[in-house]
Amino acid sequence: MTIVRRTSALLAVLVSLLALVGVARLIAPATGGVSRQPPGVDRQLSYLRAALDDGAGEDAQAMFPEGWFFAHALYGLAWVETGLRQPSEERDAALREARWALTRLESPAGTAPFSPDLTPAYGVFHAGWTNWLRGGVLALQPAQRRDPAEVRRFADASTALAAAFDASASPYLVAYPGQAWPVDSTVAMASLRLHDHLLPARFDRTTRRWLDGVRQRLDPRTGLLPHRVDPVTGEPAEVARGTSQSVIQRFLPEVDPTFARDQYLRFRTDFVVSPLRLGPAVREYPRGLDGPGDVDSGPLPLGVSFSATVVTLGAAQVQGDRALAGALANYGELVGFPLDTPHTRRYAFGLLPIGDAFLAWSKTARPWVSAPPDPPPVTVAPWWRTPLVVLLLLAGVLPWLLRRRFRRRRSSPPGPVASTPAVGLLP
Repeated sequence: MTIVRRTSALLAVLVSLLALVGVARLIAPATGGVSRQPPGVDRQLSYLRAALDDGAGEDAQAMFPEGWFFAHALYGLAWVETGLRQPSEERDAALREARWALTRLESPAGTAPFSPDLTPAYGVFHAGWTNWLRGGVLALQPAQRRDPAEVRRFADASTALAAAFDASASPYLVAYPGQAWPVDSTVAMASLRLHDHLLPARFDRTTRRWLDGVRQRLDPRTGLLPHRVDPVTGEPAEVARGTSQSVIQRFLPEVDPTFARDQYLRFRTDFVVSPLRLGPAVREYPRGLDGPGDVDSGPLPLGVSFSATVVTLGAAQVQGDRALAGALANYGELVGFPLDTPHTRRYAFGLLPIGDAFLAWSKTARPWVSAPPDPPPVTVAPWWRTPLVVLLLLAGVLPWLLRRRFRRRRSSPPGPVASTPAVGLLP
């Protein structure tokens, strides 16, 4: 019995320790806002680089068509976000890693999933995200010391993008033959605004025309940019969805902060929920509508998309919504099971490096073009953690209560044994 008692005590200690760690993760700040580096992201980037060198991009590509591209693009963009928080003389590591990621995106492996025959070449998804990273590389460098070849490449790619938008009857360019998603064009348009922020402005007219076209083609159910559109006319073909909206809300403030704030408030109303009252999360479909998941959204327990929830953290941070960004970050620390070493941090036991890439990119989010906006009205209650903290504390105490009850039952004396008369004997 000594072994049994010691084992039960060890298990009780372990459960209590895990519960206390969970409480700490819910309470300790998990994001740094737009100015400070979030806790643990530097070690997370170290883990990601090693994972990419070890084939994490190929693993992500096996999961969805843009997996390899996103794994490298988000790694590079998170380094840009990190570098922009540092003094210009301390950005060498950020610039080196961002350039490495950009080289990967422009390599044959980076363009392989996309068609060179589209306008722009390889489609607006590849062109937009790559051009945004190109601008980020320039943003890390003082204007007087920028590499002239990098400046020319960014200017030429931006000109090609603008020409494609100007020649299109729809504000939404195709990403694959015969397929168009507004989120991709939003990223591309943000890269044109970044061009005009870093270099002499050229694309204001293109931007205004794009915004006019977008406002004429909003999803009638939600008033948001739709998830998918007709590739020729740009008319909505699918209701707004969380996976694309979370990215749209991250980039739209760079294009038009006023329009973006209205869109963000609509998105927050229709998509941000608190399932079972246990913390904020983001639905894949707007309230009152359910639908199937896909490779982008993943499974949808209670209608929630984990990928959209992670990316919304960054969108909230860019919008100045510190309450929601902080709540999403703390919730992620609880359910993401981060594992730390002296030099690395990985989430979900390191099983999905692409998830780490999205999370690092989201935690480091900050505006590149527009000024940080005023915070929107707060929708996350200050006591949102309370139910989770109570559940964790109960989980920590329960093993000790069960152990105590078991020990009492084992140590209690046996009750009196009832006597039975002898059968067949006379008094």
